[in-house]
Amino acid sequence: MNFRNVFSLSVIAASLALGGCNPTSSTTTPVTKASSVNTDKPNVIYILVDDMGYGDIEPFGQQKTRTPNLQIMADEGMVFTQHYAGNTVCAPSRAALMTGQHSGHGQIRGNYEMGGYLDSEEGGQEPLDGRTISIADVMKDAGYATALIGKWGLGGPGSIGVPTKQGFDYFFGYLDQKQAHNHYPTHLWQNEEKFPLDNEWLHPHPGFPEGADKYDESVYEQFKRTDFAQERLTEEALDYVAKNKNNPFFLYLAYAAPHAALQAPDEEIAKYNFEEEPYTGETFFNYVPSFKPRATRAAMISHIDEGVGRLIQQLKDLGIDDNTLIIFTSDNGPSPEGGADLEFFNATAHLRGIKRDFYDGGILMPMVARWPGKIKAGTKNDHVSAFWDVMPTLADIANVEAPKTTDGISFLPALTGNGQQQKHSSLYWEFHRSTGGHTQAVRMNNVNGSDWKVIRYYNGTSEDGAEIELFDLTNDPSETTNLASKNPELVKKALKLMDESRTESYMNSWNFDFKGQNRKKAY
Repeated sequence: MNFRNVFSLSVIAASLALGGCNPTSSTTTPVTKASSVNTDKPNVIYILVDDMGYGDIEPFGQQKTRTPNLQIMADEGMVFTQHYAGNTVCAPSRAALMTGQHSGHGQIRGNYEMGGYLDSEEGGQEPLDGRTISIADVMKDAGYATALIGKWGLGGPGSIGVPTKQGFDYFFGYLDQKQAHNHYPTHLWQNEEKFPLDNEWLHPHPGFPEGADKYDESVYEQFKRTDFAQERLTEEALDYVAKNKNNPFFLYLAYAAPHAALQAPDEEIAKYNFEEEPYTGETFFNYVPSFKPRATRAAMISHIDEGVGRLIQQLKDLGIDDNTLIIFTSDNGPSPEGGADLEFFNATAHLRGIKRDFYDGGILMPMVARWPGKIKAGTKNDHVSAFWDVMPTLADIANVEAPKTTDGISFLPALTGNGQQQKHSSLYWEFHRSTGGHTQAVRMNNVNGSDWKVIRYYNGTSEDGAEIELFDLTNDPSETTNLASKNPELVKKALKLMDESRTESYMNSWNFDFKGQNRKKAY
């Protein structure tokens, strides 16, 4: 076991012992390093997209955006209908995936930005601590080559949080989430060095030219570039798989699309012909203007779908298809940022809420898994799982123990149909905004014959004015009716779970009773 893991286990285990654990957490022993590489171990490709809703792909009912390869993947594999993101925004959601801890125990509980949007100001987000045990650490210690290709968002340039200091042998992509607001940046990162792209710098929030006609397509030419970063990610993933075909590998492929800005190559956009209203940036954070926002968003998703198809074909060509598990999902719900028309695409499949909400539209994700010969083709599974379950699942696949710090439960039995599948009695989230309005949520499974969601608001209320909301997910999956006043005992149970499911954060503003300025405490 590497030194960083040994140090991490002792410190984090002690802190959890003092602070209490999630009663639904699995308890296992620390991961042990494999004595030698086992070439019989299955490869794992985990594909994460950005701001894609539950209804944005064909296997989950999408009718306007074409995703034929994901449909084939579902036909040849399994669709999970009850898989939850780690959070409702990028950084804490990805942290839950990487650490196997929900946001009541994890280090990163919100988007904490550093630096600015200029290349010279690239600072990234609050970095993962050097004592973190990441999912890459687990796989690396099991004898896997490990790579992240895509968006990181858990530590900026020069920090302890960069992927190559968090268990990944290789990294290619975006370090800073703010840089990923532009799909035509001047550079990506290769390990810890800048990798230049053939693009002139473009501010991701530029504003529309004063006095320009928004219906004049030529006005939008000034915002176009040629070197599409998402295509670079696909090409790099294909190259990585080819180079590692003879040894077990874990590839975390994290596309930055379809997160705004809405940008795609002209030839991809031309494949769609919708009635359009140009987006000029006046709303939703002033992203890069788009003449055809509907077609562009669809093109971004279809481009990812094409990448998935190319990747699967390569696995077949290399003869490693049967020995590779692919999982596809999204980091949180969709957003209207950049002019995305979520209603037109039915992006949440009629679920209530979007990104930044704890309604299911903000956290219930489409997930498709494919593993020929291991996963029964064409199946659907309603097992309730979340991002923090991925670490113990991959540890199970790699035949090592997951760290005892995880809040997750392996869903390998659900994938393969072999063995008894453990279940969560509850799932917990918390989300902290820099402007206030912090929220907690807990999903309680199979209580009085139903699954329930309780959301508690701090420093604010829901859109309906409630401080506490209770929804019967079994009978009201769109969360339309707040039943809190009629079910005080269920609310009391949920609030108790909320209190028991979190430890104090080192970041003062990530605690619900914080006072004063945003100051950090020792981690």
